[in-house]
Amino acid sequence: MPLRLRGKKKAKSKETAGLVKGEPTGAGGGSPSASRAPARRLVFHAQLAHGSATGRVEGFSSIQELYAQIAGAFEISPSEILYCTLNTPRIDMERLLGGQLGLEDFIFAHVKGIKKEVNVYKSEDSLGVTITDNGVGYAFIKRIKDGGVIDSIKTICVGDHIESINGENIVGWRHYDVAKKLKELKKEELFTMNLIEPKKAFEIEPRSKAGKSSGEKIGSGRATLRLRSKGPATVEEMPSETKAKAIEKIDDVLELYMGIRDIDLATTMFEAGKDKVNPDEFAVALDETLGDFAFPDEFVFDVWGVIGDAKRRGL
Repeated sequence: MPLRLRGKKKAKSKETAGLVKGEPTGAGGGSPSASRAPARRLVFHAQLAHGSATGRVEGFSSIQELYAQIAGAFEISPSEILYCTLNTPRIDMERLLGGQLGLEDFIFAHVKGIKKEVNVYKSEDSLGVTITDNGVGYAFIKRIKDGGVIDSIKTICVGDHIESINGENIVGWRHYDVAKKLKELKKEELFTMNLIEPKKAFEIEPRSKAGKSSGEKIGSGRATLRLRSKGPATVEEMPSETKAKAIEKIDDVLELYMGIRDIDLATTMFEAGKDKVNPDEFAVALDETLGDFAFPDEFVFDVWGVIGDAKRRGL
């Protein structure tokens, strides 16, 4: 049977979120300890990625609340925060903060730096760029493909926030809407992007194309805090290695078909399909859960194949 997919703030006070006196400012400052219960008592440590004292954040249930907590700790506006990485201050796209936060993870907040306007000639249908977002309205470049259109423009870097395209402000857009906008731009025409790069303490490395892992690690907790858009955050066990690899592969399929990477979306797809017995049931579940995407049949079959392989290996 062929598939038929339907298209369908306030920061905490300094007493609870202030800077921690006497703690080191470097990445090697140690990881916080955290208790499982109650969740509202979980305490995490944070720094500004370009350098700062250590801040303490707690009592949040969403990315937006976390950003407000970090902003309060460092006396900045939440709108200054582009995204956060875990356990490294580098612009490492493999360590972006998503919907899950390890109980011993150390948070580094990357804030707005230099603004730049770039003209791009779209010589190919594909620009060779992968887009993601921070969950609160800022889309940014997660990956640049070798030899692609964007790769030829050295002023565009991994980690740059896309503020506008051809003068249209896209703050508040989800990453898949930004990717669609870029894809729909006409070939062999010039377009303009206004970008904001994250603030850096100093430049010591060349531009990164894929956010390679730095190898640094502060936290290694086996449990995570699951952040939700609605409802309280919950403490969950880390996924099995088989499940984690399957979710990563689904993320790869998302990039292949849609030009985006979104580990939370990939996790949602995995959860929707893990108890289904065939691709038609999985398609219905996706339609009910993520109908707005209207995924093509080929995409659904590829994702179902990943889930099936994981189920055969045992979750």
